[in-house]
Amino acid sequence: MKASELNELSVDELTRKAGELRENLFNLKIRRRAGTLESTSDVTKNKRDLARILTLLTQKTGSSKAQRKAAKKPPAAAQPAQAPAEKEQT
Repeated sequence: MKASELNELSVDELTRKAGELRENLFNLKIRRRAGTLESTSDVTKNKRDLARILTLLTQKTGSSKAQRKAAKKPPAAAQPAQAPAEKEQT
């Protein structure tokens, strides 16, 4: 699949296509382990297409996985830090 073809797709279509490729990749890996896969290069091609789609999704939505994960985290400043207890000298 060419990048120029993927650029024309909407975010919803790219998300759907990524899901399809993930499922297809899973099936290809199962077939490879079972020994029924005729061309092992199909796995590599599928992984590259999935990476292309995920890259385009990141570019179109303007957020990366790390940014989404950081947005979900509660702020650390919500609870005041406690000072460590001082040791008593004897």
